[in-house]
Amino acid sequence: IRLYNFSRSKSYLFAGVEIRWSCDKEISDKFNIPSKDKFKFSNGLMDFINDEVDKSSCVLNEIFSGKKEKDKNNISFEWAINWSLGTKTFLNSYCNTVPTPQGGTHEIGLKGGILKALKSHAQRTGNKMASKINSDDVGRNIIGAISIFIPEPKFQGQTKDKLSNKSVQKYVENIIKDRFEHWLSNSPQQADNLLSYIIEITETRLRRKEEKETTRKNAIRKLRLPGKLADCSENSKEGTEIFIVEGDSAGGSAKQARDRIYQAILPLRGKILNVANASKSKIKDNQQISDLVQALGCGYGDLFNEENLRYEKIIIMTDADVDGAHIASLLITFFHEEMPEIIKKGKLYLAVPPLYRISQGKKIMYARDDSHREILIKENFNKDKKIEINRFKGLGEMMPAQLKETTMLLGKRTLLRVVIPLKEERKAKETIMKLMGNKPELRFEFIREKANLYDNLDI
Repeated sequence: IRLYNFSRSKSYLFAGVEIRWSCDKEISDKFNIPSKDKFKFSNGLMDFINDEVDKSSCVLNEIFSGKKEKDKNNISFEWAINWSLGTKTFLNSYCNTVPTPQGGTHEIGLKGGILKALKSHAQRTGNKMASKINSDDVGRNIIGAISIFIPEPKFQGQTKDKLSNKSVQKYVENIIKDRFEHWLSNSPQQADNLLSYIIEITETRLRRKEEKETTRKNAIRKLRLPGKLADCSENSKEGTEIFIVEGDSAGGSAKQARDRIYQAILPLRGKILNVANASKSKIKDNQQISDLVQALGCGYGDLFNEENLRYEKIIIMTDADVDGAHIASLLITFFHEEMPEIIKKGKLYLAVPPLYRISQGKKIMYARDDSHREILIKENFNKDKKIEINRFKGLGEMMPAQLKETTMLLGKRTLLRVVIPLKEERKAKETIMKLMGNKPELRFEFIREKANLYDNLDI
């Protein structure tokens, strides 16, 4: 995979050059890459950005791109920049075609040049708020690629993935400032859109800064927590968990089954709002989401701040049936759309409660689904004697001791971590919008495509 991506990157770093990829089919199938491919980006970095990102998800309709040919010092520089309206952001930087994932002086110069050009444009148009913009605001949701060629590159660290030539920063900053000022002047509508977007980021940062820092268990913070929350007593974040449970009945059992020091319980009544097809105002006014956000303490959307998250783990605990799976899907959709960092940092989990209780004499075992039930019976029980099988209709039907032993107790429980591999982020986003978005025809198409894969469905 690394070789495939390496070959592709070389083609957009050398505009117009065609690179042909060939790989043994056995290897390509194993790593899910083409056995044969051709790479050619006639317009270099600009083509790469257009290929990676849909214009509809960007702030600018046209990419800010350009190239400074080799000068007397034998230095050249190329760039292609936009800003994201979605969750996908990246800045791929290179020096002499060597990737610099940790950035360096060329990235600092880029952000510095953009910042100075924006402030200069804002001053000409009388926008005073722009004076508070900083380079972090400029780089927060950037989508771009930059490539510099210099005679004697200096890299920092053992892995040499950060450029450290001091002269590069000023060189890049001056080029970008001059070119971007010119670009903004020639595209006033685009300039206004970008400035408004960056200022919104700045205002969000300043609001966060103004919030008074309090400890996690501060008395004032306690008053803001939802009444349904049964909080844990541990003051630090380390080792703490919050279980999001469907319904007051299950919530009651979970509250009795929990470890009161480290485990908090938040019952939610009914199905949470589907945020994939809801307006911002509807999300803001939804009581269940309000309770959830207050309990977590970290805000959502643009106001999300991971440092304020009150728990180390967030665990979705729903019934082991179709309704439970639906509620879990709605909650995962909420975290994916409004708190994506929770998933990226591996903090979101699914509890795996049992669907069946199997007993024979004093032997008791729990099965999570039909197939697991049959395996347990075959391997652990005497078929010649009576076997009692009880199906749980919901978590609320389980005794607290059963819920604790099977689903909540460290060392005995099973947790599934919600993970989206980096290379599958786009596919995950498309799937969520297909299944949870406001276009029923896409769901119908999905059902038609997948229906033949299942013989029996619990609907």
